[in-house]
Amino acid sequence: MDLLAHLEAYVATVDESSFSRAAERLGIAQPLLSRRIKTLEAHFGGPLFDRSRRQVSTTEFGMLLLPYARDVLDRAERLGRAARSARQARVLAVGVPADCAPAALARVIRSGAERGITLGVRELPPEEREAGLADGSLAYALVRVAPEQAALRVPLGLASAPPPDEPRPAHAGARTSRGRAVHLEDLRPRRSRAASGGLPTALPLLVPAEDEVPYAYDRLARAAARSGLPEGLIRSAGPAATALAETLAGRSVLLCAEPFARQHGARWAPLADVSLHRGYDVRGTPRQRGAVDVPDWLVVSLAGAAGAATGPPDPRRAGSAGEDVPARLAARG
Repeated sequence: MDLLAHLEAYVATVDESSFSRAAERLGIAQPLLSRRIKTLEAHFGGPLFDRSRRQVSTTEFGMLLLPYARDVLDRAERLGRAARSARQARVLAVGVPADCAPAALARVIRSGAERGITLGVRELPPEEREAGLADGSLAYALVRVAPEQAALRVPLGLASAPPPDEPRPAHAGARTSRGRAVHLEDLRPRRSRAASGGLPTALPLLVPAEDEVPYAYDRLARAAARSGLPEGLIRSAGPAATALAETLAGRSVLLCAEPFARQHGARWAPLADVSLHRGYDVRGTPRQRGAVDVPDWLVVSLAGAAGAATGPPDPRRAGSAGEDVPARLAARG
């Protein structure tokens, strides 16, 4: 028995002194209301209404139980209001890569606020984002997957010090120069520098924590070996500030996405091998009956924060990592 529904039928009938008006007030058929009253009388072991008269009247037994019935319904209503308030006030933690621009993350939070949802963005390494989904400390997260299997792709490239004669950007986030698509063999040691406009050669390649997930790092290491790069040329980037300082000083090149390089005024060139790019899926905390659905607006917001493109990678466009990602996201909806 749905006790609340049956108590609602009982209280409405007392208030209206009519089965028909009570049924109309509750939006149910009168026979259903009558059955609920009879079921409640059987449950409590006594008649709630005197049906021998033309007008419905409440029995003494019914009047005795009435204040308790109203109290139960009132408490249930307050409980519902508290639950709704808690849902609205609850902060949903979202795990993102550590190299997203603050302005982009602010747009993610704003997208949630526009829908009455409070989002809390947490910048975490890839393994901690997956662990957060598993233990429920994160509601949603950008999860690393192979780019050919990903819904979202972030073109990766190499950041390097801008040429000495290139003017520094007037403000953070201003567009900086972009070189031609880079093949790893272009980094092999040579007696002279690369052709004009190319990257410096024989510099250490720094790999951030976001790209040290086993499958991605293994792919990079195998590609480097096939390209004839010396062992030890690929190194962990360590703290972001140190890696950026080394890169902007011309002592290394940094594996990163274009928005990160642009934010810090570095020159950037996309990797020609799209299998080395980042792939992401947006996932939610698994429920008892499977994975939770992720709203489309959140996918689009997180894609923009990560600097992602949508759809399968196209090797023919490897050199066009600067394509209009916002336009592609808008097309997604």
